[in-house]
Amino acid sequence: MIAMKIKAMLVDDEINIVRNLEKVIPWEAMNIELIGTAANGAKALDLAREGKPDLILSDIRMPVMDGIELLRQLRESGYEGEIIMLTGFQEFDYARSAVKYGARDYILKPIDYEELQLVIERTAAGIREIKVNELKETAKWRELSELAYEKILLDLLMDYTSFPLHRLREEGDRSWLDQRYWMLLVDLDDYSQIARQDERERKLVHFAVRNVLQDALSSELAEYAVLLTREGEWCVLIPLPVTGPPTGAMAATATERLRAWSEQVQQAVERYVKLSVSVGVYPSPLAAEELADAYRKVQRGLQLSLENRHILIHEQTAGTDATGSSFWGLADGLATGLTQGDSAKIEQTLEELGRSIKEAGGHNSMRAEQMLHFLCLHLLREMRSVGLLGSSQEQTVWAKLEDSLNVKELVECVHLLIRECQQVSTGRRKSPELLMASAREYIQKHVARDLGVEELAQHLGISNSYFSLLFKQHHQETFLEYLTRERMELAKSLLLHSDKSVTQIGKLAGYAERRYFTKVFHKYEGMTPTEFRERAKPGVTELETEEEVTDGV
Repeated sequence: MIAMKIKAMLVDDEINIVRNLEKVIPWEAMNIELIGTAANGAKALDLAREGKPDLILSDIRMPVMDGIELLRQLRESGYEGEIIMLTGFQEFDYARSAVKYGARDYILKPIDYEELQLVIERTAAGIREIKVNELKETAKWRELSELAYEKILLDLLMDYTSFPLHRLREEGDRSWLDQRYWMLLVDLDDYSQIARQDERERKLVHFAVRNVLQDALSSELAEYAVLLTREGEWCVLIPLPVTGPPTGAMAATATERLRAWSEQVQQAVERYVKLSVSVGVYPSPLAAEELADAYRKVQRGLQLSLENRHILIHEQTAGTDATGSSFWGLADGLATGLTQGDSAKIEQTLEELGRSIKEAGGHNSMRAEQMLHFLCLHLLREMRSVGLLGSSQEQTVWAKLEDSLNVKELVECVHLLIRECQQVSTGRRKSPELLMASAREYIQKHVARDLGVEELAQHLGISNSYFSLLFKQHHQETFLEYLTRERMELAKSLLLHSDKSVTQIGKLAGYAERRYFTKVFHKYEGMTPTEFRERAKPGVTELETEEEVTDGV
């Protein structure tokens, strides 16, 4: 493993010593880059500010500015690198005054170069360890940030969130929610075949396709999000350049670019996963608040196209025929009625379906068959995503669909699907109200743990999507918003009514790291935990205040 390169600087007014240091010490072998030399502290100060070395070797006795003053000014300016002092025996007591400025080590003149090399190697190892830890921490926070923002974007896309967006925009290190987006919706052409595989195989397919999508455009785009919206369907959100949305000829160029990206996506999935996908494109810039509506429009156009390996630009679907729009409305109505257990809505929609079929059949029976087949596929996907079809019931519907060749048989297939869903729904041990009551109880008992949607859904015996949908319907906020609020209220109570430290309270409220807890609390309350406690309980310790300053709030 190649050691991380670090930067060093030499400061001494004796040119022979500088030359010896350059030649005798194996800097390149130690993977240390010498960025420059200086003959006095004043020049070294300028060079250090410009080059930001990780390590400085400096003499103490020099004209203009000596090594002690250099060290003092470096520390006052915020320099956090390491400094090794070179000093004569008679100056050793004087050199000890540098201790308060954090000199790393001292080497007496005449220099023992073997000893100096060992000191440099030891110091460089310490510098690298700090840098590696900083990189790990940065990567960890970036990963957490990306996961959180992808969850927020998915909630916005699926219309699950009611969280005020201005609260999210207070994050200074990210601007995803202030940006506008292009949207690509990627749909598996052979979903009906993939859907009949066992769960393990389906998960492998989805994992493979998502990985391909995350890499397919990485050579051209610095950042974009790939979100699994339902089985066999992914939404790719591409932040626009900060220069603003394209207009005129630039807008036409943007559409061409989006088409080219769509082709790249198709080619990548076909090459690496051996599957065919169609891509729906929404080329107009979208604000975060517009994502849910645009997603539904692109999904509608893509599903009604009934073509494989197709690229569909949204504007080209604006004139979709009335029959197609009607069937889409019926599909949404049936899906909503089934997920909400609304028998009246289901019956009303079925009546509308019957009238629509008669109208469509009078003009184009083949089109009616195509739309009914689409309706069955759409409902199968939606019902699977919310857990309203067990594997045996689903296989029953798939078998019926395969044997349905005309309008009458396809209508029977729709009715069969509805009956199977209603049986599963009726057989549930708990109503939606009881499920949510159980969820709230589970959250209260495990609030100090790293809770997620997956764990709650598994505990309740329902799918992740169905849990998210139910939670939003019953609480008018997402699970993440609810959990954060519960944790913050618990933390406030503990801050006011206990003497536990901020770190301990953070852990009890579900935040293992004090830094993250402080950041979330500050965003939620507009002040740090210590400031909140101090207002009600004067006498907060100086240590806690210093720790929160270090946390960067």
